[in-house]
Amino acid sequence: MKPAAFDYVRAETLDEALEVLRQEGSDARIIAGGQSLMAMLNMRLARPRTLIDIMRLPELARIDAKGDTIVVGAGVRQAALLAWPELGRSLQLVALALPWTGHAQTRSRGTVCGSIAHADPSAELPLVLQALGGEVHLRSAKRRRRVAAREFFAGMMTTVRAEDELIEAVSFPAAQQRCAFREVARRHGDFAIVAAAAVQTAAGVRLAVGGVADMPVARDFPRLEGSALDEALNAFAYELDARDDVHATARYRRDLVRLIGRDLVREVLP
Repeated sequence: MKPAAFDYVRAETLDEALEVLRQEGSDARIIAGGQSLMAMLNMRLARPRTLIDIMRLPELARIDAKGDTIVVGAGVRQAALLAWPELGRSLQLVALALPWTGHAQTRSRGTVCGSIAHADPSAELPLVLQALGGEVHLRSAKRRRRVAAREFFAGMMTTVRAEDELIEAVSFPAAQQRCAFREVARRHGDFAIVAAAAVQTAAGVRLAVGGVADMPVARDFPRLEGSALDEALNAFAYELDARDDVHATARYRRDLVRLIGRDLVREVLP
């Protein structure tokens, strides 16, 4: 299929992009890498009147270390972040998850912020942002604001971004705590049947799960062992309200949450 007709704006400045977005509102969509949006356009699941291309704005193509936070701009491709020399040292969990994000071809075009904006519940980058307690930097023609990851995702491919806002950047805490990542998919690079990330916290561990609920979900657990850990993971698996689909049964997903969750907790809390 081919997309419905639309106007195309190649923004030369960020102010231009924000002004067009202000004027067009819900009839406009931001395009960066386009790896998610173009498929939706071709299937006519999205029918914007105007596409605003932000990939020629150098101020959005930056990776900046600001104190104990790494800020990734909206124009940073997934491949660029994966190749960033400081990634393994500063963002270990991102380094573990990025090779599972699509394929080399899609990572060479897709952007980090684009994956966050698309908010697919099976995608790895929204899951990692939840696990690390990161933030989404939103900007409109009138204001800037930051939204915590736990508040940004609102449901299946739904966020709290307003119609006149774009994602300017996302920020990840650059902490050095122990972390682990695991994913089960039909093929490497496919969307996850279940993906999970664990991060050590002062009180125990934060476990985040994607691919089960309608958005990635994170829970903080105290240090637990044996049957207490199994019971906590079982309760968490049921809280996610897994459902049967063409890829896996709800029971299989719950079993994966228990098995992967136990392995990851033991890995970060030896």
